[in-house]
Amino acid sequence: MQTGTQSVAPPAGVVIVDKPAGITSHDVVARVRRVFNTRKVGHAGTLDPMATGVLILGINAGTRILGHISGAHKSYRATIRLGASSSTDDREGQLGALTPARNISMEDVNVVLGRMRGEIMQRPSAVSAIKIDGRRAHARVRDGQTVEIPKRAVTIFSLEVVNTDQVGDFLDIEVVANVSSGTYIRAIARDLGDALSVGGHLTHLQRTSIGQFSCEDAVGLETLEESLDPWSAAISLEQVARGIWPCRSLNQADSLAVRWGQRLTWPEDLIDPIIALIDHNGELAAVAEKKEGRCAYLAVFPNDVKPPSSLQW
Repeated sequence: MQTGTQSVAPPAGVVIVDKPAGITSHDVVARVRRVFNTRKVGHAGTLDPMATGVLILGINAGTRILGHISGAHKSYRATIRLGASSSTDDREGQLGALTPARNISMEDVNVVLGRMRGEIMQRPSAVSAIKIDGRRAHARVRDGQTVEIPKRAVTIFSLEVVNTDQVGDFLDIEVVANVSSGTYIRAIARDLGDALSVGGHLTHLQRTSIGQFSCEDAVGLETLEESLDPWSAAISLEQVARGIWPCRSLNQADSLAVRWGQRLTWPEDLIDPIIALIDHNGELAAVAEKKEGRCAYLAVFPNDVKPPSSLQW
């Protein structure tokens, strides 16, 4: 039974892709659009072409939830090469002069990394996707412009060395990190190299998780493209919501009211600033915040948008 104004809604969901190296996040979106035969595909949290790992995509109405996912904490595994800086803070840029890093001790490295943990002021890489006067910083750099992005507060919850390797005059340091949204791992490599006076850049970067989603939940892009039933890789919006917010189940009358934009009374037993409302059919009806004792809707989702496949997640 339809409980909203739409008679037909396309299926929706979230897909976790294990992004391969060598392509942009936009390239992944373009290919996934073809897989699901829809233009309405978006991603949460850009990954550079060099980077691999967790890239979260919303399909159809699933795009409405991406903004809430992209702000979650993120985890990475990265290799920092000490001994030269880079114009892009990674291996794809032009390297500066070689400064042998053979005499850098792990004690020195750990002292610097220790100063980076916690809430810090970090200057993003000049080739980041941050917009400056309407244009991406990396586009301005490609045009030959000098870009200085102001420092901003980020939080590095953990940053640990898991392996080291001497490669000629370079010292490769493999680290794992858990950070707040907006933290640049390339900037950590740059700042570590600068602090040790030898320069530093990334040679490898893998995003291992965003919030509740990890590499274990991800599907390979080629596997998705070759699947006879790509919806079998999708996660329902209700499942996603339950991993992010406290949820309140609705009866049929309230389910209809929400989708007509009528503001329900805020559940008195919930003190969280944002909640998810699950309709009587077990689908995500809305994401809401509290205003004047009522639910103010941040996003309302159509009903009957479950993927055609039986979801296993």
